[in-house]
Formats: sequence, C-alpha cells, structure tokens
Amino acid sequence: MVDIQALDKALQEIVKKRNELEKIDYNNPKYDDLEEQLHDLEDDFQSEYGEYLEDALQDVHDELCPDNDVLMPIAYLGKGIPVETDKYAGKDTKLLLETNPTRLTLTIGKDKKEVVWTAK
Repeated sequence: MVDIQALDKALQEIVKKRNELEKIDYNNPKYDDLEEQLHDLEDDFQSEYGEYLEDALQDVHDELCPDNDVLMPIAYLGKGIPVETDKYAGKDTKLLLETNPTRLTLTIGKDKKEVVWTAK
C-alpha cells in the first residue's frame, strides 16, 4: 500500500528542487550541490514509488497511447512527455505527472487538459 500523501510530498520536493536549479546559472557555486540533491531525491523517489507509478503509467498508456513506451515516472514531471493518442489524432498531446493531488494529466494542444489517473 502506497502512502499517497508521502508520494505527493516527495514529488513536490523534486519540483521545488528543480525550480531552485532553474533559477541559478551553471557557474553558480551552489549549482552542483543542488543538482546532486535533486538526483538523490529522484533516485529515492524512483526506488520508493517507481513501481506503483509505472503500473499506473502502463494502464494509462495501454488505454490512451499504446504505441508509446512507458518511461520512468520522473520523466513525466514538469513539461510532460509527448504521446500519440487515437482519441486526439493530429493534436499535440503530452502526458504529465502533476502534484497536489498526484495525478496524470493528458494535455491536448495549448489549452485543454484531461485528468486520466489520480493516485488512490
């Protein structure tokens, strides 16, 4: 059984760390430390929640975008992963992992979003 609140908190920590990294330059002396902290958070997240999220991603992929390979869950966080879906053929669609609550969202074009899975 997965602790959904802990899962979401871990995701939020990764998002926060990524945002910190984006705000500073590569030449900043803090950059390497922050990057290492981010990788540690991502590794811990993957070992703790990877299997749970990969199962959810597999179900969503099977239903919406069977021609696309399932990637590591962390890859879907942030900008999302472009996918091909018959339901929205010819449209720019991405699968995105979001927090609060932890969910997978399908973005269609620039202004349409559809929640396709929520952590329970």
